[in-house]
Amino acid sequence: MGKYQTTNWRRRIVFLVSTAIITLSTGAASATDTLRIGVEAAYLPFESLTPAGALQGFDIEIGDALCVRMKVKCVWVQNAFDGLIPALNARKFDLIDSAMNITDKRKTAIAFTAAVYVVPMQMVARRTAHLLPSASALAGKRVGVLQGSSQEDYAKRHWASAGVDVQSYPTQDQIFADLAAGRLDASVQEATVATDSFLSKPGGRDFDFAGGPLRDDALLGAGVGLGMRKDDVALRTKVNAALESLKADGTLSTLSRKYFGRDIVAK
Repeated sequence: MGKYQTTNWRRRIVFLVSTAIITLSTGAASATDTLRIGVEAAYLPFESLTPAGALQGFDIEIGDALCVRMKVKCVWVQNAFDGLIPALNARKFDLIDSAMNITDKRKTAIAFTAAVYVVPMQMVARRTAHLLPSASALAGKRVGVLQGSSQEDYAKRHWASAGVDVQSYPTQDQIFADLAAGRLDASVQEATVATDSFLSKPGGRDFDFAGGPLRDDALLGAGVGLGMRKDDVALRTKVNAALESLKADGTLSTLSRKYFGRDIVAK
């Protein structure tokens, strides 16, 4: 091989290597500029679908504001609630933003941001039933909970062994439908969900909160956070910083008052 041919081959190799580096860099930038967010859009007023099929709700606006602050594009990925953590760890999306309470059980599987907001968990029952959220009062009763939720863990831990029939449902709407139809005696969920999706509707006019908020920080958590894979430390740092910024400038409090009439942002 002559000197001219050798020089040409060297130039071709340099060109190919440079092209590969540029291609890889572009791909990495593209991935970094997009944040895929997992959500179950069936939990009004936190996340739901409009009649036209668009996502709406408190968590949706939090996620959109987060993406703007981080200067990335939001890509929302809908998923059943009880499959959100497995799907996250399978890398189907980068972050969970779906009214998920930070609990000890979930922290064994994923990492969370600091608490974003706090909503009490309460039981709903027919007024004339005079039920209370205790194992003795609910013995022999049917209580509906969302499958894969912290309230499911609570009901099974505290009530099931005392003879309470804890029934798990794939969606909250199905729980309220069975409660109104008399197929359930009570349900447990975030208080705001009960108010917005059931108690304020015609089907919930004979129902009300039964007893006060449930307490168990280990099972119910001390607030709702955004979930990420444990090894995504850099992303978690960026998301936490963006959330703190949204808290500091009042964005989260403004969104909270829009949806709930009060500030439920974690302090």
